[in-house]
Amino acid sequence: MTDNYHKIWQTVLAVPAGKVASYGQVADLAGLPGRARLVGKSLGMAPTSMQLPWYRILRSNGQLAFAKGSESAERQKGLLQTEGVVVMNNRVRLKEFQWQPDLGEILFKLDF
Repeated sequence: MTDNYHKIWQTVLAVPAGKVASYGQVADLAGLPGRARLVGKSLGMAPTSMQLPWYRILRSNGQLAFAKGSESAERQKGLLQTEGVVVMNNRVRLKEFQWQPDLGEILFKLDF
């Protein structure tokens, strides 16, 4: 896998339980501004052994990544709800649940 994928995966692993991030936010924090689509692609390429919390990554408007009512959307919704994230109408209120890492988190958790 590419170095960019590893940067993205490390960033996604840093998103704490009970919080979400957007694809664009992950790209920015991984040092890949404007590469939100690459974040989505890399999530699909992650080894299952990595246990990446892919479900914490949402669209920029807080919407789940999958079509409402689809099996994948229901799985994502269920995983988020087990962490206390409220999902209503296939959407998460980013003002309430978006991860806002402080400088310490960025410096010490994102080691690339």
